[in-house]
Amino acid sequence: MAMEYSEKVMEHFAHPHNVGVIEDANGVGEVGNAKCGDIMKMYLKINDDEIIEDVKFQTFGCASAIATSSIATDMIKGKPVSEALTLTNKAVVEALDGLPAVKVHCSVLAEQAVKAAVADYYKNKGIPCDACMCDHCPSGGCGEEEHH
Repeated sequence: MAMEYSEKVMEHFAHPHNVGVIEDANGVGEVGNAKCGDIMKMYLKINDDEIIEDVKFQTFGCASAIATSSIATDMIKGKPVSEALTLTNKAVVEALDGLPAVKVHCSVLAEQAVKAAVADYYKNKGIPCDACMCDHCPSGGCGEEEHH
C-alpha cells in the first residue's frame, strides 16, 4: 500500500529549508520518537526583542519528519518567541496540505522540537520553564506522551 504525500511534503523533503546548525544558538531542542526512530534537533537564534532571527534543524528520519521540520522552521522564522510557542502539530500538517495518518506523529515531533528549543532558551536566560507558558515543555514533565 503506497502512501500518498502532498506536493508540499515532497517539495520540503526534496529541498528542505533551514537545514544545518547554528553555532551560537541560544536555544537548542532535541526530541525523538523511539517507536519510529525519528530524531529532530532544532536550533534557535533569538534576539533581545525575543524575535527568532534564525532557525535551523537537523532531522534523522523519514520524508514526513524532514518535511515537518522544514515547514515548522519556515513558520516560526522572524516571529516572536510567544508566537512560536503557539505552533501546533495541526498547523504544521495543514501547512503541508496534509500527512498520511500514520505520519502525523512527525508533526507532533516538529511542534515538540520548537517548544524544547524555546524551553532551552528560557533555561539559558535563567527564566523558569513555566514562564514560557508551554504545557509541552520537556522539563515540565511531559516526557514521551503524544499530544493531539
